Amino acid sequence: PGGFGTLDEVFEILTLSQTGKLERPIKVLLYGRDYWTQVVSFETLVRFGTIAPKDLELFCVVDSLEEALVALEAVFATAPSVTDLSFAKSVCVKQRR
Repeated sequence: PGGFGTLDEVFEILTLSQTGKLERPIKVLLYGRDYWTQVVSFETLVRFGTIAPKDLELFCVVDSLEEALVALEAVFATAPSVTDLSFAKSVCVKQRR
């Protein structure tokens, strides 16, 4: 969660990903479902035609490190050039302690 600066950064990276201006596809993880669903209604943007339904695949909203890891594993399963999740898993283990 954050203010205008956070929103600016989130929309900047989503725009770069949406327009194909990044070296490779990414998935943005937004932490805090309660916060993000109240601050931004992405489904409303689809309804008004300002983003495409497929743009909802550019990000994932999670509430825990475990959910984040599952989302990352799904991304890496479709990106064979990236196979090492040991760092992300180690962060999850450290946070559980």
